[in-house]
Amino acid sequence: MSPHHSTIVAIATAAGNGGVGIVRLSGPLSVQIAAQLGVARLQPRYARYARFRDAQGAMIDDGIALWFSAPHSFTGEDVVELQGHGSLVLLRQLVARCIELGARQARAGEFSERAFLNGKLDLAQAEAIADLIAAGDLRAARAARRALDGVFSRRVDAVVDNLTRLRVHVEAAIDFADEPLDTLGGNQIRDGLTQARNLLAQLFCDAERGCKLRDGLYAVLVGPPNAGKSSLLNALAGSDRAIVTHLAGTTRDTLHEAIQLDGFELTLVDTAGLRDGGDAIEREGMRRARAELERADLALVVLDARDPQAARDAIGDAIDAVPRHLWIHNKCDLLIETTRLHANAIAVSALTGQGLEQLHNRLRELALGDGAESVAGEFSARTRHIDALRRATQHVDAADLELGLEQLELAAEHLRLAHEALGEITGKFSTDDLLGKIFSSFCIGK
Repeated sequence: MSPHHSTIVAIATAAGNGGVGIVRLSGPLSVQIAAQLGVARLQPRYARYARFRDAQGAMIDDGIALWFSAPHSFTGEDVVELQGHGSLVLLRQLVARCIELGARQARAGEFSERAFLNGKLDLAQAEAIADLIAAGDLRAARAARRALDGVFSRRVDAVVDNLTRLRVHVEAAIDFADEPLDTLGGNQIRDGLTQARNLLAQLFCDAERGCKLRDGLYAVLVGPPNAGKSSLLNALAGSDRAIVTHLAGTTRDTLHEAIQLDGFELTLVDTAGLRDGGDAIEREGMRRARAELERADLALVVLDARDPQAARDAIGDAIDAVPRHLWIHNKCDLLIETTRLHANAIAVSALTGQGLEQLHNRLRELALGDGAESVAGEFSARTRHIDALRRATQHVDAADLELGLEQLELAAEHLRLAHEALGEITGKFSTDDLLGKIFSSFCIGK
């Protein structure tokens, strides 16, 4: 039997004990297996009490069975859910009995994969299921819910429709290559390209925001010893996560702390102070600090407000590769007089809390861009979506350039490649390798 026509089974509830546990079946044998378990005369979408029995007729558990008949189910196949007590031992026994009766253990994400393959949802919507399950805050959950409802997919489809019309127009014009482009509707094609570029630019911006909502911001605290990096991490986290002393070099290793700031997740990384010298352990801590900076979205450069030049001397070029920087003048409560700071700097006191609210607001702006407040159209997105949108934009720009040179064949090819790049987002153009990579990251039972 083809893997996509077999019957699969898995526990659909989270690991651990609970009041209710669910075993999910999907495929052509689902109802038959349920009957052999002791669940007879199922009706679509009607809950039925039953006692689930093993091969000898002994009761495994009792509970409720639900049948969702094809194609009116999540996967588009016959789906049976067996709801029993939330004992992992009993749920595993129930799964084992289903396998004895002809089902096989589902792979990670296989239920969602079948929903995609059966046209119940597209690839972006399938990924949104995993994002919804993994959402770390309410705003991320709402964004994932919108993506699951098709907000992102409809935006992509609108651009695809625009490109399809352009491709038809350009490829029709190729048949009349001896004619000047302006006589073949060149202005209409140029206007269409401009519209496509504008749609892509806005979609790219919104998808980047959605990606940040999903992944959060990775910010590394960096600076010289005793600038107050660990104190600042504790102040932002609201607890004493890092050891703080007056001794330089107290922090020897990296410390990661995920915090919620106004609806988005921020991963803060405390690092060893950067300076010349230090013992072997401290030097290893500084090496790890530089390694963290290589993957950071944001460098939070913490300096002693009384001696800001010391931080610049200590970090040197360590933050050059980090996309964004924010200079934090800590210990501002110790200043005799306030100093004027540049636009990319902020004065705070981790000890007194002075300036922390302003720091919160600045971090929120850096995480979400200009649209720091929640907006109705927010949707979750992934790095691969950003990459596909970037490639689509590059191909549309190239098509515009070739069109200006009246190289219609090359313009048509770039439009085709842009079309395919966008199709990767929703799964209209996808490889088995891509599908395997995406769905293998899902939890089993979903």
